[in-house]
Amino acid sequence: MKKILIAFIAIFTLVSCEKDITNLNIDKKRPAVAPPEPIFANAQRNLSDILATPNVNSGIFRLLSQHWTETTYFDESRYDLATRNIPQNFYAAVYRDVLRDFNEVKSLIPVNLNTSAAQKANQLAITDIMQVYAYSILVNTFGNIPYTDALNINNATPKFDDAKTIILDLLSRLNADIAALDNSAEGFGSSDLIYKGDIDSWIRFANTFKLKLGMLLADFDPALAKIAVESAAPNVFTSNSDNAAFKYFNVTPNTNPIWVNLVQSGRKDFVAANTLVDKMNSLADPRIPVYFTTGSAGTYVGGIYGASNNYAKFSKPGVAITDPAREYVFLDYSETEFFLAEAVERGFSVGGTAQSHYNNAVTASILYWGGTNLDAATYLATPKVNYTTATGNYKQKIGEQKWIALYDKGFDAWTEWRRLDYPILNVPPGTPVITYADIPVRFTYPVNEQNLNKANYDVASSAIGGDLVKTKLFWDKF
Repeated sequence: MKKILIAFIAIFTLVSCEKDITNLNIDKKRPAVAPPEPIFANAQRNLSDILATPNVNSGIFRLLSQHWTETTYFDESRYDLATRNIPQNFYAAVYRDVLRDFNEVKSLIPVNLNTSAAQKANQLAITDIMQVYAYSILVNTFGNIPYTDALNINNATPKFDDAKTIILDLLSRLNADIAALDNSAEGFGSSDLIYKGDIDSWIRFANTFKLKLGMLLADFDPALAKIAVESAAPNVFTSNSDNAAFKYFNVTPNTNPIWVNLVQSGRKDFVAANTLVDKMNSLADPRIPVYFTTGSAGTYVGGIYGASNNYAKFSKPGVAITDPAREYVFLDYSETEFFLAEAVERGFSVGGTAQSHYNNAVTASILYWGGTNLDAATYLATPKVNYTTATGNYKQKIGEQKWIALYDKGFDAWTEWRRLDYPILNVPPGTPVITYADIPVRFTYPVNEQNLNKANYDVASSAIGGDLVKTKLFWDKF
């Protein structure tokens, strides 16, 4: 009996080993299929880095909006996009590091065995919302871009889709995403580095971004803009607590790219632009001590935009901006209220008055930057700021204050200047002579597209009216 038992144990052991032997082919540290969550988080981080960086090889939007200017090397402030191949760098980063990652996430969500059907639906909707946001950045930078043919590794020469058609499709996608979101189910949880898995926040974000895209169309197609804006307005941001912010940390490698480029690098490339500083000084704006340091004379003074500037003499980005843990804000409450103020002026039914929304917007910005309600009330009582007494039409009033509030969001500040035509920016001095019409309203197409995808590039360039920085995008009507 004892011999039989020993033999049985030996046979059982051999059989057990044979059953387990296939597991030896699985490298648990290098899974063949990655979970979607960390890739989603990485794509969020990449998009934040791309928009937050002041690196002159790609992130020049704070210069285009004339919030900052340069010191020794000032080619970018004079709108030289070609020397550093800026359009190529920006274009490639968004497609490669953001859109492609989100596409990969979409392919992984359905086959993830660890999530329910309802959670998968939320994850797919949130991923698509982020893709919509990223595509809108590219459209509003270049105009016509690869869209239906994009992200296909087997197609090295994608066609360029019409920018108007893309924006309309992005709105349609947002509508579908909003309808798909279910706040009774989970999302990405802690892998969502913006809202930590809060589905209600994503619903508000999607509606607020729909409001933004709707207002983008306001001069091009007022009727369509009205439909989008009025349907989104009841569910948009209502306070700064709704802001879509990407949080950085105090230690590398998870620090804000501003700190990396301005502090860690030890470089002294940027100072405040006189365009913004002069305007804030003239309004006694309470945000200026947070936005900037004082210059060598103890006052707030901006460098001449588009010229060589002595770093020691002029105001620099403030310590709140250069903090390694400084967050990047994708979309905020102040911006939302400015859109609503404009919507009222355009006759859209969004509730409230233009002045009340304008006041809310200015107040939200001041509070966000550490000011008080009293600071905001005092500022709004200033004749040059007060909505009833400030100079100009609603585009000027909203445009100038929105431009100030969008500090540290260079891309959005540049976009709103193009859309509203305010404030009046400075023309860089020197030679060759630059005129106001030379201030870029788009990026030229990347060199790679010009050389390696020439047939489609030629079609796209012709369709938009020429591949020039002064060629207006379809929504930039005036």
